[in-house]
Amino acid sequence: MALELRQQLKMTQQLVMTPQLRQAIRLLQLNRLELTQALREELEQNPLLEEEGDEDVAEVEGEERGLEEIGQKNGEDAFLAEAMDFSRETALKEQDWEEYSNLYETDISFSREAFDPDQPTALDFAFKKTNLASHLQWQAAHFDLDADEQEILFFILGNINEMGLLVATVEEIVAQTDSSPEVVTRLIALVQTMDPPGVGARDVRESLLLQLLHRGKEDTLAAVIIDRHLGLLETRNYKQIASLEGVSVNDVLVAVEMIAALNPFPGREFAVDDIHYVVPDIYVDKVDGEYVITLNNEGLPRLKVSSCYRAMLKNGALTTDTSKNYVVERMRSAEWLIKSIQQRQQTLYKVVKSLLSFQRDFFDQGIAYLKPLVLRDVADDIEMHESTVSRVTTNKYVHTPQGVFELKYFFNAAIRRSGGEDMAAESVRERVRSLIATENQEKPLSDQKLAELLKKEGISIARRTVAKYREQMRILPVKHRRKPKIE
Repeated sequence: MALELRQQLKMTQQLVMTPQLRQAIRLLQLNRLELTQALREELEQNPLLEEEGDEDVAEVEGEERGLEEIGQKNGEDAFLAEAMDFSRETALKEQDWEEYSNLYETDISFSREAFDPDQPTALDFAFKKTNLASHLQWQAAHFDLDADEQEILFFILGNINEMGLLVATVEEIVAQTDSSPEVVTRLIALVQTMDPPGVGARDVRESLLLQLLHRGKEDTLAAVIIDRHLGLLETRNYKQIASLEGVSVNDVLVAVEMIAALNPFPGREFAVDDIHYVVPDIYVDKVDGEYVITLNNEGLPRLKVSSCYRAMLKNGALTTDTSKNYVVERMRSAEWLIKSIQQRQQTLYKVVKSLLSFQRDFFDQGIAYLKPLVLRDVADDIEMHESTVSRVTTNKYVHTPQGVFELKYFFNAAIRRSGGEDMAAESVRERVRSLIATENQEKPLSDQKLAELLKKEGISIARRTVAKYREQMRILPVKHRRKPKIE
């Protein structure tokens, strides 16, 4: 068979994702904070985009340019200088710059034209939380040690993890620091006297014993249990511990309460994990018995197409085809972006309005009244595709009278209920949580017992389903929830 080149005509239909369509889809799935950042980037890249508040600045600059032109025309340079100084003084008189320098820029000098932007300010230290490493190094600096011992001590501190446990052995520290085991052991013991109590321990057992030693309770039954029966303590086998130590179960329970007050990982209190607060994208408030939906546009730049460039196109100020084509292209991009943002906000509003109609009982009475709902229900209601609803509900949060929830929270699978309407899976989880919250802590409810109680209410789910819901809510099993009775 010979190989040859041929030309062939063929008609096909296919969906082409234009850059504008890709941008609209991307904006649809961004949350409010991500959208704000994306719009700021577009403002920097597209010169035809402006914020609606920019005209105030333009008017001030126009007034100054007008004063300058008048001064040049009439030769009244002195009047121009005085007028411009008065304008700037009026604009800045409400700001106390001396007080600003006292509060924020401690080394600012008005004799310089500009200060170092990398210079730390008071705000850089106001909310800085001390971590475990800096806390230990601050204490180590006050010990009376020679240079070699201090170097070894700081090497030991460098091998303490974020939980406060020492992860290097004596042999490893000796090999790395070229010192003797006696010196390393002595310095580890010195580290174990630092704050927080229990720091520098090699394992949880040693950490708990160090904390009892710090409290002066190293000779108590609690110390014996930690030293000899930590495995039995983990399984709550109090009777066997009492039998092995020749004490009563009540004595063991008293010692267990003392152990429960200790922190097995002392460095955890110095964790510096950042707290991320949820900012709702939309608010649903009840006003005079009716719900009002409000989009959270705070911080979002209000965009418009530059009137200056519009005038340049209209008046023919752009003389070259290259510049004209560039401005036209940028204008189309700006108009499409503004249209996409408007479409996003309208879609978000429609979805929340639809959720409000489906989940009205939830908004009125709480989580127990959440109804089963799937994406198709909302998509059919607002006459959009399921993928659109999925994108607009991803990583978006709504503030309701019942709290702040992700929009995905309102979509739940149906759990059949005999003699009544189907329940949402989240409502069943809430019912499991409420049953466990009101149980007798000395005789907690097992997963099987919870399934039986739910069956009496018409909710037929298996024991393993109850266990799955309990694990999703991070609730311990029955053997770890049981609280022994102290007589």
